[in-house]
Amino acid sequence: MADKEENSQKPQQQEKHEKVQERSHESSGDYQRFRQPLRWGIAHIYASYNNTIIHITDITGCETIAKCSGGMVVKADRLESSPTAAMIASKKAAETAMEKGINAIHVKIRGAGGHNGPANPGPGAQAAVRALARMGLRIGIIEDITPLPHDGCRQRGGKRGRRV
Repeated sequence: MADKEENSQKPQQQEKHEKVQERSHESSGDYQRFRQPLRWGIAHIYASYNNTIIHITDITGCETIAKCSGGMVVKADRLESSPTAAMIASKKAAETAMEKGINAIHVKIRGAGGHNGPANPGPGAQAAVRALARMGLRIGIIEDITPLPHDGCRQRGGKRGRRV
């Protein structure tokens, strides 16, 4: 009688085991089919209050793959630094980079900075990063590389500063 119970349980266990194998096989096949090796590049985004420049290079930073700016995609000078222009420019640069095989990027955002420039990036920086992500590029590290002075030249404004 114990033998009959064991025999009746074995087919059920085998069925469960086969279903699990089928699922894992299907999912791994889909995963392998859509997964491609990542080819990394670097997106250098310079966002000032007058323009936004997107420059995509290879991982070493030496070889230019694509570049576009806000001034290349809009007619009016006052719109060069707008988020809309930055979005369009980064879409164009991303399309060119994807044609050349780049599918993942690290982002380096740079503002004007320096002694007299603002320390934070312009309005197009965030829009450019979002547009790159929407184009299907995988985003790695996002880094701010705005140049900051380490007490170099004397600030403008005189001894008592700018009086408002």
